[in-house]
Amino acid sequence: MNYKNIRYSIIIPMYNEEAVIVETYRRLKKVMNEVAEPYELLFVNDGSSDRSLEIVKEYSDWDNRVKVIDLSRNFGHQIAITAGMDYASGDAVIVIDADLQDPPELIPNMIEKWKEGFEVVYAKRTKRKGESLFKRVSASLFYRTLRRLTDVDIPLDTGDFRLIDRKVCDQMNLLNEKNRFVRGLVSWIGFKQTAVEYERDERLYGESKYPLKKMLKLSLDGITSFSYKPLKAATYAGVLLSLSGFIYMLIVIFQKLFTDSTVTGWASLIVIQLLFFGFVLMILGVMGEYIGRIYEEAKDRPVYIVRETLDKKEQIRSDNHVAINTK
Repeated sequence: MNYKNIRYSIIIPMYNEEAVIVETYRRLKKVMNEVAEPYELLFVNDGSSDRSLEIVKEYSDWDNRVKVIDLSRNFGHQIAITAGMDYASGDAVIVIDADLQDPPELIPNMIEKWKEGFEVVYAKRTKRKGESLFKRVSASLFYRTLRRLTDVDIPLDTGDFRLIDRKVCDQMNLLNEKNRFVRGLVSWIGFKQTAVEYERDERLYGESKYPLKKMLKLSLDGITSFSYKPLKAATYAGVLLSLSGFIYMLIVIFQKLFTDSTVTGWASLIVIQLLFFGFVLMILGVMGEYIGRIYEEAKDRPVYIVRETLDKKEQIRSDNHVAINTK
């Protein structure tokens, strides 16, 4: 394949998607063949323990448009996307999950917007099928909270399903921060952006790769990467609590000197102490989140390690990784 002539790079991060990866490949091939321009399919294996890697390796044996990037372990969804961007060669780069909740059939609409001059085309969900009420409510709350906390205009109800121009991808590859929130970074970079609306389907097979624990981590990465307002809120809360304590002290002194009222028991004192200590621990927790991320950045480790790829003509544009072996 002549990499200089690749028009579109499709990045497909996958983690234990054996049940759906065959259908994902079929639908992507059908859509991109209809587009009728040179493309590549970059399957990024994020430490799968099932047959996902074996299946896409078989495709790469006879389909020269398929490229496989096998990470040395599970580094996480956002890091898998980052690896795909580092290896992508196209004039436009499209990110889509392997679970088919985001429809490949929307890609031609994205390409049309890109050809109109937009440099980022993101897919905006108007409906989320097959998701629990808790998942829908928590996702909606997260996006709106993040929007209020940060000065970066991160679009509501959008995931990582998007098309970015080559120049945007090159800028993304220059960002070496470790706790990555890709959709926020794309918004922070800027350029001309627009949305394509769609209804998100339920998973065809398998289970969600974003349980509550991973959703919470993604939320913390998004908030701490783009906002210092939690630290400011901790400062304001500390000042407010100190002021409240000072006022309460004046009230107690006044009662002691000028009234017959006495403090009966220690219940009120214990309640106040628990309240204060609880807020102090919460503030320390917020500070710890930021300090932990500073620590990760200071170590300056690569964000991922590649065990192998199936193509040795890689033109890496970033220092985000270490490649152990290529074929």
